[in-house]
Amino acid sequence: MLAKKSAAKSTGHAEHWGYEGKQGPENWGKLSPEYAACDTGSNQSPIDIKSTIHAALKPIRTIQKFPAKEMINNGHTIQINFNTGNMMVLDKSAFQLKQVHFHTPSENMVNGSAYPLEAHFVHADDKGNLAVLAVMFKEGEANLTLEKLWPLMPKEINQAIPLKVRFTPNDLMPVRQQYYRFGGSLTTPPCSEGVRWVLMKAPLTASKEQIKAFEAIIHHHNSRPVQPLNGRIVLE
Repeated sequence: MLAKKSAAKSTGHAEHWGYEGKQGPENWGKLSPEYAACDTGSNQSPIDIKSTIHAALKPIRTIQKFPAKEMINNGHTIQINFNTGNMMVLDKSAFQLKQVHFHTPSENMVNGSAYPLEAHFVHADDKGNLAVLAVMFKEGEANLTLEKLWPLMPKEINQAIPLKVRFTPNDLMPVRQQYYRFGGSLTTPPCSEGVRWVLMKAPLTASKEQIKAFEAIIHHHNSRPVQPLNGRIVLE
């Protein structure tokens, strides 16, 4: 998951970390002192959800009707930035949606199984605290929203293009709103902790062709391996 600040920073310095070799996830903490939490953090993301505590979680309160403004290939993922207005309320705080980006295969896992694609809707409150709403995709029927977005994916790194189709966050939300809730971190350097995670239980579908089209643009898998729970509790 790329935060607003780290996404902006990494756009110009994409060569400093990656997903393979000496720049891969196992070495992130050694690449820069700023990335130390990638090695030393105790509440890192993503995670494998194997056990949960039932907490009768309330429905997520969101506003998801305002359209996206641009799409960028930042070298790590395809990111879609939004106009202001979309929001999510967590713990009585309002988090504004900044962007959504994608990982293949999924970063979070459920009972040891990954999905072929995961979307991270990144939000921030007025104090800079982060919250992520994650949506999984299983292989199946073509996703109608991805069908109109994917042909627009920029091939050039750091190329931002105005989005010429209307896309709102609600277009990539499952109808069933049950979710998992847990604390974690950014899944990319600097791996900052204190991120509030909401992972929707019901996956959407994407076709094999759509999944391969994303991989062809990114040229590699872009998922960090799951991290130890270290006693963290997952609520559902």
